[in-house]
Amino acid sequence: MPDRTHKTAAILSIGDELTLGQKLDTNSKWLSEQLVMRGVTPLVHVTVADGLEVLINRISALAVEHDLVVMTGGLGPTADDLTRQALADAMGDTLIEDEDALRELHQWFEGRGIAMPDTNRVQAMRPTRARCLKNERGTAPGLQGVVGETDVFCLPGPPSEMHPMFETDVVGSLRPEIKILTRVMPTVGMGESAIAQKLGDLMDRQRNPLIGTTASSGVVFIRMRYEGSDEALGATLLDEAKGQVREELGEHVVSSEEESLPEIVLSLLTERREMLATVESCTGGMIGQVLTSVPGSSSAYAGGFVAYSNEMKVGLAGVERSVLDSVGAVSQECCRQMALGGREGTGADYAVAVTGIAGPGGGSAEKPVGTVWIGVAGPDGYESIRQFRLGRDREQIRRRTVTNALAMVWMAMTGKGEMPLLWEVFNSES
Repeated sequence: MPDRTHKTAAILSIGDELTLGQKLDTNSKWLSEQLVMRGVTPLVHVTVADGLEVLINRISALAVEHDLVVMTGGLGPTADDLTRQALADAMGDTLIEDEDALRELHQWFEGRGIAMPDTNRVQAMRPTRARCLKNERGTAPGLQGVVGETDVFCLPGPPSEMHPMFETDVVGSLRPEIKILTRVMPTVGMGESAIAQKLGDLMDRQRNPLIGTTASSGVVFIRMRYEGSDEALGATLLDEAKGQVREELGEHVVSSEEESLPEIVLSLLTERREMLATVESCTGGMIGQVLTSVPGSSSAYAGGFVAYSNEMKVGLAGVERSVLDSVGAVSQECCRQMALGGREGTGADYAVAVTGIAGPGGGSAEKPVGTVWIGVAGPDGYESIRQFRLGRDREQIRRRTVTNALAMVWMAMTGKGEMPLLWEVFNSES
């Protein structure tokens, strides 16, 4: 391989299913995160359909402009898997059959008691000046070659195969020019524009560390990145930047580490040896799902009720029928009784309840689509019941409900129960 350092990278994702919107490209995001952590800056993400000429042209062009190209997809055994041939053409090379790769393919099928189809033999092909990368999880060997002076890695599309191959074969070949260190701090209760106004000059694009923001369903992540040759200095500067951010944003900072809200809430509960229960209507179990996706959640999540119908609200959560008849399910009092009933029914220290109109139908002038009540009941008579208007898109409403519900649990546990949240309705009627 050439001695050229890897300062910049291009990520190339291949497949009709990606360009046609039939499948989401999560590989580019993951690869970018991994490269940045190791001092290589991705500058472009490119997605191309299954076509030989366009693929050859893209590889060739990206190799001119970048030090490293990482490709995913197109290594299968079918006629539309063209990565091998495209790499060979971009290298000005021809394909040969790799004996070791072919033997490993046979062993993969034999280990599963299956005769290898002849169509899979093509997966053992490689350019003469490239090498095959062993695939421990599937039948598609990766490839490593050089186009001009640029290192090119071709990895399988399935993340379960791509991730370990990247760790095994790409990481050890990287030659970063600088060190890149990152820190992430999640916040709640402020939008990106308000945060930008608060942080002011700290977000100047000429600063090092560079500070920016990204938003996701109500959580705004403050992202800090140091680029330089002195790793110790970078760590010190990042710690200083974290302190400045916390000083400016105060109680809105949920954590000093890159953690999700479910992780933060569960960690705090576990530390305090307390339990949380959920009572969900419009989210249909989404809060419980994000909590139980965190390993070890059973130590802090007691469980919950999905009380979607009025009958379930009465039967599971103990909501009084008179409340449903008088003010309806999407109301302050119904939400309050759901939270109290969830806490009593499970014996948990905290219970969070949500009830609302996720749409697209069911709204009214008084309670439009996107109206959601969220309530938290906790120890010593703690109650917080809030109303939100979360937009008109059903999935967006549900995601924002999950975020604000967990934010309210975090606020209840940290004594920040009065802090306003995004999309909250103030001075509202029940």
